[in-house]
Formats: sequence, C-alpha cells, structure tokens
Amino acid sequence: MRPVYMVSGGVSKFVKARPDATFQKMVKEAFDYAFHDIPKLKREMIDGSVASYFSDHFTRQLMAGIMAADYLGLCPKPNKRVEGGGATGGLSFQAGWEAVASGRMNCCVVFGFETMSRVQTWKGNEFIAHASDTNFDYPVGGFYSGYYAMMVNRHIHEFGTTVEQMAMVSVKNHMNACYNPYAQKRRKLTIEDVRNAEMVAYPLTLLDICVMSDGAAVCILADEDTAFRLTDKPVRISGVGTGTDFMRFADRPHGKVILAPGEKESDYRNLRYPGVHSFRAGRSAGLQAYRMAGIKDPIKELDFVELHDAYTSSEIQTYEDLALCKYGEGGKFVEEGHPFLPQIDYGLKLKKKGTIPVNPSGGLIACGHPVGATGLMQAVFAFWQIQRSIRKHFGSGELQLDKADRGLIHSHAGTGTYVTVSILERGW
Repeated sequence: MRPVYMVSGGVSKFVKARPDATFQKMVKEAFDYAFHDIPKLKREMIDGSVASYFSDHFTRQLMAGIMAADYLGLCPKPNKRVEGGGATGGLSFQAGWEAVASGRMNCCVVFGFETMSRVQTWKGNEFIAHASDTNFDYPVGGFYSGYYAMMVNRHIHEFGTTVEQMAMVSVKNHMNACYNPYAQKRRKLTIEDVRNAEMVAYPLTLLDICVMSDGAAVCILADEDTAFRLTDKPVRISGVGTGTDFMRFADRPHGKVILAPGEKESDYRNLRYPGVHSFRAGRSAGLQAYRMAGIKDPIKELDFVELHDAYTSSEIQTYEDLALCKYGEGGKFVEEGHPFLPQIDYGLKLKKKGTIPVNPSGGLIACGHPVGATGLMQAVFAFWQIQRSIRKHFGSGELQLDKADRGLIHSHAGTGTYVTVSILERGW
C-alpha cells in the first residue's frame, strides 16, 4: 500500500440556489480552482476520477457522474460514482485514496456536487428521507429532524445534556462561518437567538439544523512521487476508517462500548450502548483511522476536526464517538469551550477555549450541506488549514490556526449507518 497525499482542492460557494449553473458547471468551478492552484499539474497526468453525489432525484439525471467527468475533459479515463447518504463525500474521498494507494492511479480527481434547489424544500426532505428504511421508517412518517430529535432527547435523559449547550454549537459554527467566504449562512448569534428560532422537532430549532444547498467540491490526490513533483506542501492522508450500522435503530443490539485508548469498561458500567444516543459506526470508523495514523490520544494529537454537524446535537454526540471526551460528556465539552477557536470572540464565557477547534470552517450548519460535496469540502478546508493557506484562499486569516499539523474529517450518513473518518497531516 502506497502513501497517498492530497495536493490541491477547490470549492464552489455553497448557496441556497444556483439557477445560473448546472451541476457540471459547479463542478468545473471547483475543479478549475484546484487545477490552477498547482500549475505543474497537466491534464494528461490525471489517471481517473471518482464522482460523489447523493441523489439522482435532485438532478433528474442518471449517470450524472460521467457527465461531469466529460465536462472536465477526463474521458476516456476511469470514473465511478460512489453514494452513501450523508457520508457520500467521505466515502468518495476514501475511494480516491484507495485508487492511489493500490497503485491503480498515480493521480486521482475526486469531485462531488448536489443541486438541491431544483426541487421544493418539502420534496427535498422526502428525497432525503429515502435514506431511511422505506419499508419501515418512511411509511410511518419518519424524517431526519424527527430521528435526531429523538436521539438528543435520549442524550438529554441519559447524560443531562442541555439545549443551551446545543445552542453553543450553533453560535460557534455560525460565527466561524462569518470569516469563510464559501459559507452559506454567515451570522453572529447568541444562545437566545438559537433557542428562540422556529421549533422544528423538539428540542431542535431551525438554527440547530443544517440546510439544503447547491455546491461542489474537488480534491486532487496523488502518490508520493507525483505529489512532491506537483507541490512542496503536500498533505498526507495518514489514516482512514469506515464504520457501518443497521439502518433501523430497532435492529441495533446493545453491548459493550467499543473502547478507545485510555478508556476502560468500568467507565461505562451502566451505559446501554449504542442505544439511540450514540453512533457505533462513528466510534468504529474513528478507531480504525486512529490505529492507521498511530494516534493514541486524539485530544492531544489532533489539532482540529471538521465533523458532520447536520444537527448541533449530532456534533455533541460525535465528540464522544471520536473519543474527544467520554460518552456522556459531550455537552460539558462544548460548554467548557474546547471546540471553539482561541482567536475568535463568540460573546461567550469559556473556561478552556480552543483545546481542539471543531468545525473552524463553520461546518454543515453554517456552510450548508450539498450532500455529495460536503465531505470533500471538509477535506479541502482541512487541506488549506494544514498548508497554512487559509488567508490565501479565504482572503483573510481569522480562521487560520497557529498549530494545524494534523486534522480529522468526518462524514456521517442516515442515523449513523455509514460513517467515515480520515486523518490528514503535514506531509513535508
């Protein structure tokens, strides 16, 4: 297995609607940005591509991936489409990693997109609900805000998590996005703003939830020799992991917690795991990636995290799955200030601000969630963080971390049915 590096990335602005652009055009905007950012890359050096998009329904088009590859001028080279709900981008990123690690390709383009504005919001929510069990959940009115409301109510019951702690996640991510020109929702909020917003599914308000978007993102991956020929600052993909779980909650068995390094069974003697409060697939994916990257203590060995915050509650749950804190301590983790950026004023009193910044980009809640592009967007922003090039790409340096040698990206599908974790680190 060969080392794999990310050498460039590009993102189109994530917006509510792009009536001016087809999905091909949005992908090309992101591709052109990535392609021109490394002038030594020639089109003939690209060996193939991976397409990432969630739903054929939004495009009303089958085989949209090869249509985008054609538009990029990448035919007749290999291409395949990868799909896995909300984790589509993360799965596609890892598919590109596999193509290079295996030796099949020396340079692979991974592109992702979604055009969710092509349908009305209620219809878009119906399409997204198809990622639940259409023979069981869907006919009884299941929809994802309802699922996540159920999960966080259980988290509140089990662990004492508060709605104010959830609101702090929203305040953090929206404030970070104020400095990200690619983000869809750039707002300075208070805890009161979040709690007073329209209630969607108790206790989740409109500002606790990500929004549908149009957008595209591109990652260019390469083997070691190619990477160092193209750039003097390649970013190595040092660990990957993918976890899965039953789509229906009712099918998920209770058992012992999958222990992270430093944890012991006595920490969770009375915990029903995974229950409806935790994502077993997320814990599995994280531990696989940590083992591959040689990470023993993620809170000390990671400099930042870009995770799948479709809901403020799922960000808190994911702190625990990724062993940034113990199960049950996610609410306290955010309340103390650990996942905030040390250089940003959020208007909150925080005890331990900036221990491990989470979603410095603004995350899904503020950047938006064009599903096939989202996991790749995380990779691009992590790549720029590690290269210390946020100022170059954002036009300002407020979100650049002083220490950003190693970061984690995390994609999540359904109610934790697919979860991917990838570790990126300085490669030079």
